[in-house]
Amino acid sequence: MTTTTATTATKKTTTAVQTATKKTTTAVQTAAEMTAVTRTTSVQTVTERTGARTEEAAGVISGARERIDALDDRIIGLVQERMAVSAVIQDARIESGGRRVNLSREMEVLAHYSDALGKPGTALAMTLLELCRGRI
Repeated sequence: MTTTTATTATKKTTTAVQTATKKTTTAVQTAAEMTAVTRTTSVQTVTERTGARTEEAAGVISGARERIDALDDRIIGLVQERMAVSAVIQDARIESGGRRVNLSREMEVLAHYSDALGKPGTALAMTLLELCRGRI
């Protein structure tokens, strides 16, 4: 490699490093600015976050929301488990020459949810059946 070629290669490398450094610096500054904005906008009192008018009510609401979040996580896990079991049933039914969906069984599920939860239960059962149907 000649001196001119080496110098040109060094200049190109230096330029590339400088460009990458500028991009990284800009990205870091942008991230820092966004974090600062987020901190500024998310600094709310407990009563503002919960909509409560007193600190006592806000404490009750915060605790109850944490419990609801934990329940939601469990419900999601159970729905995912139901989907997996449903896939096993569908697999067995199809492999034996049957249809993917058993409408009489779905009607039983709809009735069960409707009896327990009323009209919203029927809607919930429909959603569950939709999630579990045809996952194979």
